Amino acid sequence: MNRVSSLAAVTVIGNDRTGIVAAVTRVLFDEGCNLEDATSTILSGHFSMMLIVSLPEGVTSQETEKRLAPVASEFDLVITVRDVHEAGFGVVEATHVISVYGGDRPGIVYRVAEHLSAAGVNITDLSSRVIGSEAGRVYALMLEVAAGPEVTRAVLEDDLAGLKKELGVDISVNEIESDIL
Repeated sequence: MNRVSSLAAVTVIGNDRTGIVAAVTRVLFDEGCNLEDATSTILSGHFSMMLIVSLPEGVTSQETEKRLAPVASEFDLVITVRDVHEAGFGVVEATHVISVYGGDRPGIVYRVAEHLSAAGVNITDLSSRVIGSEAGRVYALMLEVAAGPEVTRAVLEDDLAGLKKELGVDISVNEIESDIL
């Protein structure tokens, strides 16, 4: 196995097509990279993927991006590779799941995120979707968050209670059992 010299973040964005993940990861495999962390999703027909990879010794982010250029061209993607410093690399354990449901309107994510940030709560995962028909569209927002030990479910519920009324949404908070992750 190649010695690791650095970490890099690889981002991939474009119209969704079959084979993107295989093509990108094939280049990374051929280069001797190891996937450390990865996420991928489709947003309104647009593919997005983020990877943290270990680069083999002597391989730079710029070289990796250049090797991914043919995949970017073939699939009409924007692919970027940038260095990630070890100090910023670590696992943050989510402590709570927050669900928000209500009528679709601008500002829901912003207001909830602003509120959590002000309370010192870190958002570790976010997913949202508009569900339902034109007659009854509902905005669904799911957040995994990391809060300090002093921030219990009750504290978060009390803290978010004002937003429920302000935004006209339902908000529920559940603790994540660390032993089931």
